[in-house]
Amino acid sequence: MTILTRSISACLSRGHRARFSTATLAHRNAPLDIHPEIQEALATNKPVVALETTLVTHGFPYPVNYDLSLDLEEIVRSTGSIPATIGIIGGRVKIGLEKSELERLADRVRNPSVVKVSRRDIAPTIGARMDGGTTCSATLIFAALAGIKVFATGGLGGVHRGGQDSMDISADLFELTRCPVGLVSSGVKSILDIGRTLEYLETLGVPVVTYGKSREFPAFFSRSSGFQVPWNVANPSAAAKLLHTQWQLGMNNGILIAAPIPEEHEKVGSSIQQAVDQAVRESEENGMSKRGKEVTPWLLSRIVELTGGESLDSNVALLKNTALIGGQIAVQYQKMLSEPTAPASSPADKPRERSSKRHNDPFVPAQLAVVGSSAIDITAQANKGSDPNLATHSTVPGSVEMTLGGVARNIAEASHRVIRDPNSTLLLSPIGNDAFGRLLEDETRSMGMRSDGLVKTNLKTSVCNMFVDAEGHLLTGVADMGIIEAFDETTVLEHLRKHKPAIVAFDGNLSHATIESVVQFCYSEGIKTFFEPTSITKSTAILPSIQERVTRMDPTVSPITFASPNLLELAQIYRVAREEPYDLMAHPMWWKLVDGMALGQQYRTDLERLARKAVSTVDPSKGNLSFLVEKGIASMAVNLLPFIQHLIIKCGNLGVIVAMRKYDDDLSKVSAWEQEHVRSDRRIVAQGKWGHMVVLQHFPPLPIDTIANVTGAGDSFVGSFLAHLLRQPQSMDDPKLLEAIIDTAQRAAVLTLGSQRAVSPALSDLQI
Repeated sequence: MTILTRSISACLSRGHRARFSTATLAHRNAPLDIHPEIQEALATNKPVVALETTLVTHGFPYPVNYDLSLDLEEIVRSTGSIPATIGIIGGRVKIGLEKSELERLADRVRNPSVVKVSRRDIAPTIGARMDGGTTCSATLIFAALAGIKVFATGGLGGVHRGGQDSMDISADLFELTRCPVGLVSSGVKSILDIGRTLEYLETLGVPVVTYGKSREFPAFFSRSSGFQVPWNVANPSAAAKLLHTQWQLGMNNGILIAAPIPEEHEKVGSSIQQAVDQAVRESEENGMSKRGKEVTPWLLSRIVELTGGESLDSNVALLKNTALIGGQIAVQYQKMLSEPTAPASSPADKPRERSSKRHNDPFVPAQLAVVGSSAIDITAQANKGSDPNLATHSTVPGSVEMTLGGVARNIAEASHRVIRDPNSTLLLSPIGNDAFGRLLEDETRSMGMRSDGLVKTNLKTSVCNMFVDAEGHLLTGVADMGIIEAFDETTVLEHLRKHKPAIVAFDGNLSHATIESVVQFCYSEGIKTFFEPTSITKSTAILPSIQERVTRMDPTVSPITFASPNLLELAQIYRVAREEPYDLMAHPMWWKLVDGMALGQQYRTDLERLARKAVSTVDPSKGNLSFLVEKGIASMAVNLLPFIQHLIIKCGNLGVIVAMRKYDDDLSKVSAWEQEHVRSDRRIVAQGKWGHMVVLQHFPPLPIDTIANVTGAGDSFVGSFLAHLLRQPQSMDDPKLLEAIIDTAQRAAVLTLGSQRAVSPALSDLQI
């Protein structure tokens, strides 16, 4: 398979719409090369921004053009996106250029035959094996072909002045009707007829939106043109939403996103416009206006002369601005692709149906991957009245029961039962090629779960053999779990790359190397992570991965998205994190983020108030929430928030504590948490600096009628939480949604407490 075929196949697998058949392209040996970095980015669903090369070949003098192109790539990288500068070298289309290739296009003294390439010029340029700088139209074509969703440039081509008579209309406009790409530009060049250009775009059905608060269409060097458009977007997320909506509907046209030049360059706009008008008059007088694609480069060069270089500076500024905005939009668009889409109606609104899909049907990616242990639990319990002394050297009458277990398996089953979609949850776990492994595989399938993540190895399937007395108390046991620690990270990453889930949950049974690989992959791909600590001993297995991230992490994104420790596990994670070799709370980044939280006297007052609240309003015997302060639970949780964004702390019969760190760079927006915090006496909302916010909330325990088995209750809580999060990805952003997700998770735990199984089958009846 060629690089082109692999890249486009990867794009199509995640929902990008390339307009050509990959098989046909491979068969025809298409003259197109995708740079290895771009190939990897497309294959692993990283945000990519296309950049054109006409500005290199015909827009700026050398070496300004070369340096500017590198600057634009660096700006795109600063947003978390990968730049894909597109050009033609020696008759081959290059999506992503090496520096030597960029310089080859930039230095027209050494390379005078380089041509300006629009749609009509693509085949002739390639046929003649020439070099070419791609215009907007050609760049749109190749970006769409590769599955790149965002393209950032300077000014768009349009209807030339007098175009109603000459029919001189740029191919850029029509190309937007057939390339599903968001074109971020500074509007239409002021040397053109802006009004007729907008009218023509309306005729073509191309959405035109301005970027910012105003709907005034920008005129390249100026923030205003005197023309209004019907729509605007205020931020990258809003712009990405438009692109995502068109993708969801299968629409094949692009969108023009017009970003005005930065305000600090607006003041020279009027003088530049005078130069524009003069240059246009001169072009009409000397006949240049009738020379097709030579007109625009000539006009821009003449405007630079007339303005003494001021227009050149403005041109550079607007290009850098669109590159920045384009990168930000691409990041947000990729996040939207990675998030599961909520169904149009709730499962409660229609009869439940078992999916007709079989596991040998075409591949369906999972939304949730749960990585970790699967096991067979064998429980031997003595009959009542048996002599416990005989148990040491002999057998006693009793019962033996075998059930499915393992932390990851329990979580996956709980999620599967609650969400009721057989394809949404992937259990990624090793099993042996033995009787216990076959039992695990058969039972998994019998529950309607997918089994394509059960990886067979030559090691023994995990077995936990427990001996309990007549009263149900554990006497002793043997846990054979070596297969989990040997689970190869290469195999795990192979599955994760294939599925690219929205969330990856993993338990503490995995080896440090596998956990590190999972965290590294998810962090680089923007995938949410959920760590289940498993036990006190294994709870600190996450710390090496956090330590690896902390020196270069984004202050707005914690290394771990979610973790669900109990009170003892929380204390263990906190204690070890402060000690050598980690010493995480001495790191400058930790100090910076804690400073940003700005937890002052008001927070301490609110915490003291919360600590006086009763654990339960229906059972006074449970006492109050003083343990939050006296045992330092609140302090430990807050100090871990720079590394774990959301802590879901399981407090047993004391309920649930949620501690989380929110961040919003739009300081003018009032969040749902700010609006709601006064409506709950069990919630603290502390507004920090630079958009930081800390939320701490207690959820009272639900009443429990019977306890048949404590094994699996916490895993059922986590599985239900994850299922709810898949259906409502924004649950942590809204107080009411958070209350709903915790309530469902607590109900799942209560149901499992009353069941002999590790996960109660009654979870299938929970409504989310």
